Amino acid sequence: MTQNFSAAVLSFFLTVLFSATQAQVNTMHPKNEFRAVWIATVVNIDWPKTSLDGVAKQKADFIEILDTYKKLNYNAVIVQIRSVGDAFYPSKLAPWSRYLTGKEGKAPDPYYDPLEWMINETHARGFEFHAWFNPFRATFDLKKETLSPNHDMIKHPEWMIKYGEKYYYNPGLPEVQNHLVAVVDEVVKNYDIDAVHFDDYFYPYKIAGQDFNDSASYRKYGNGLSLADWRRQNVNNYVKCTNYAIKKLKPWVQFGISPFGVWRNKSVDPRGSDTQSGQTNYDDLFADPMAWMEYGWIDYLLPQLYWSIEHKTASYSKLLKWWSENTNGNTAIYIGNSTYKINTDSDKKWNNPMEIPNQIDLNRSYPNIQGNGFFSAKWFLNNNNKAVTDILINNQYKYPALPNVVPQSKMKVEDYPEVWDINIDKESDKGTITIKYPEKSKIRYLLVYGAKNQNEIDTNHPKYIVDKIQLKEKKAALTFEIPKCYLEKHNACAISFIDYYGNESEATVVKKVTTTKTPKTNSKIQTTLHHE
Repeated sequence: MTQNFSAAVLSFFLTVLFSATQAQVNTMHPKNEFRAVWIATVVNIDWPKTSLDGVAKQKADFIEILDTYKKLNYNAVIVQIRSVGDAFYPSKLAPWSRYLTGKEGKAPDPYYDPLEWMINETHARGFEFHAWFNPFRATFDLKKETLSPNHDMIKHPEWMIKYGEKYYYNPGLPEVQNHLVAVVDEVVKNYDIDAVHFDDYFYPYKIAGQDFNDSASYRKYGNGLSLADWRRQNVNNYVKCTNYAIKKLKPWVQFGISPFGVWRNKSVDPRGSDTQSGQTNYDDLFADPMAWMEYGWIDYLLPQLYWSIEHKTASYSKLLKWWSENTNGNTAIYIGNSTYKINTDSDKKWNNPMEIPNQIDLNRSYPNIQGNGFFSAKWFLNNNNKAVTDILINNQYKYPALPNVVPQSKMKVEDYPEVWDINIDKESDKGTITIKYPEKSKIRYLLVYGAKNQNEIDTNHPKYIVDKIQLKEKKAALTFEIPKCYLEKHNACAISFIDYYGNESEATVVKKVTTTKTPKTNSKIQTTLHHE
């Protein structure tokens, strides 16, 4: 009895030790983690590099961004497709962007659909594509002569309010709200995007000595509310209606917003953060992320915490803790990080190459913070900030990660394909995987794991992920290419499948037992499969 008791105690402690070790591994190298980069198109911040770039150069530069971040083990891009009442796609509701072709309203020449092309290239690399809209900013300057006749500033000047050196859509007009919902609706209908994304620009940031003159619409539609409450109601209504429009069409398409990093300061609201921010979401931009979460109008928030960890007036660490404590659990919380500040900011903390890695580590100490977005793409291209990227690829981002499942959408994956065979072609650098695709399957990706030994494969650890392959077609038998070196390096592999919501199926372990050479007319090595 004593021996049995001792064995039970030992077993218990070993189980606890294993669980603790596994938890530490999952924290250090999570298998599911949002890793996104913003690709800004307004004034050609990231892409295209200039508005006069030809189509071939545009494509080459976009692929460079994707391939760079693929090597860094990112898994999502947030691409700005509408920045100032314009479009990076053929639209019935907005003119072609000047940042794409050099002249507003001018189509690409030779013609192509940049949005469709970008989505295809993004999905081919296993990335999510989040379509980024700036809904309320109508122009980037006051030069009406540069606008297309199809721009809303020309067609509907009554919708616009001049503020500072720009024109803005008036959020208080129902016709504006309806139009801007239709803008999103058009893209969701026509394109295979993974998410609709809004940034932090709702009502504009305040300019000292100037008023946003929406008094006429306030008198007409204010309905007894204070001006501030009416403005917040306008933003809330737009967020709510946008969410309904998206989910009615494609419930797997996420709706995410990246608000300014400070909701309210504690000095004006005990629920606020311990910050001294000059402007805030609630009081100045009239945006209320707490309400969006409470009513379930969004899938994720990506607050922009663009400060160093111990910043005096807006500490990254304090704000991270605040956002972690103020989520309702039904909305994913990711954190926006400012790679653009590395070695360029007056805050000298950004000269330390460990600032971003330390911020990621800090994020991972909060279980309900599930990833990061980085502004913006150009700061890690062409060996920019190589000291930082070297740290990330050797530590925090050493292994790939899968994006998170769409919130409130976890489910068992059924009707997933059967793996038929795996082949290695001796005459080329490609191997192939062939699957049988069920007629009613809702699978989007094939996920390949690999190890030297079948018993080593742990599908809960990202280090065994070999590749994530897009399923472009839905037919009885599909064959996918994968670099031969991967298949040769791994004596055993496992295959799983991912649906449109990001759910992963159970993995089928595929053990390589023998290799046989086929006739000379088809020099291939075929792997005999044993499904475990």
